[in-house]
Amino acid sequence: MGWGRRARLRRTAVTATALACAAVSLLAGCTGGGGAPDDDGRAPQPGPTPSPSPSAPPVGPVLAVKIDNAPPARPHTGLGTADVVYVEQVEGGLSRLMAVYASGLPEEVGPVRSARETDLELLRQFERPVLAFSGAQTRLLPLIDRSPLRAASPGESPGAYFRGGGRAAPHNLYLRPHRLMPAAPGREALTPAGFAFGAAPEGGTAQTTRTVRYPAARFTFTWDARGDRYRVALDGDAAGATDGRPPAPATVVVQYVRMRPSGYFDSRGSNTPYTQTVGSGTAKVLRGGRTYDALWKRPGPGAGTRFTTPEGESLNFAEGQVWVLLTRA
Repeated sequence: MGWGRRARLRRTAVTATALACAAVSLLAGCTGGGGAPDDDGRAPQPGPTPSPSPSAPPVGPVLAVKIDNAPPARPHTGLGTADVVYVEQVEGGLSRLMAVYASGLPEEVGPVRSARETDLELLRQFERPVLAFSGAQTRLLPLIDRSPLRAASPGESPGAYFRGGGRAAPHNLYLRPHRLMPAAPGREALTPAGFAFGAAPEGGTAQTTRTVRYPAARFTFTWDARGDRYRVALDGDAAGATDGRPPAPATVVVQYVRMRPSGYFDSRGSNTPYTQTVGSGTAKVLRGGRTYDALWKRPGPGAGTRFTTPEGESLNFAEGQVWVLLTRA
């Protein structure tokens, strides 16, 4: 049975359960689930619910979480634990992050925000991932439902989300990953997407700092030889973390891609750009304080992305976190 049909059956089951509870609430003591917050966070905070039962449908091999990157959403929570962090351009030239977890799961992740059409093609690289997101435009929901992934929005998994204090909606929705999946699958789950780790190639150019700009966001990566990692700055400010573990990638990939207008707009009428991650192009790979010219190729939606040197040799990444910035060619 496909995920889309499972989702419809789950929604039908939830409706039936709600009616049954209303009829026998005094005797059975049923509890209702919280509403599904939209991207503006107007729905009430869901109440505490138990962890998923062992009989729940199997989850995908990696967990992907859409994360807010607007200034009011910082510092982030759980971002430093991610194996891969994708940076995407959204409406108004702003950026959103997608954190992919394979090696381990943090206690909390967030703030969580909404999905975009770009995410569906990007995630086809992984084998039936779990996608955690705050919601999506109504017209996009059927596409998510038909995609080869497990959608885990607050409407589907209300007990996994909570509203954090000290921030205004929509920058205060957080995820407890262990309520979606019992454990991380292991780093080998990244292999289908084309991630290869190993020794650096020959050559490269010494470069200790690089800034990647979007129309309304910028990311600066500074090599820290002592920590053997890059320090990350967001719009000029050092990236912090509420859990004491800020992001510190060992590899940074600037992947030059094509962007086109999509059929979707935000509430202000701004168009959502569609980022094409199938095809081929050029890239810059930063590791060890050096920058390497690279080529990327992804032949189809179900294939991973292969990064090579201009001579066609596989270009390995350093052990540790990887950031992939999808930037207009």
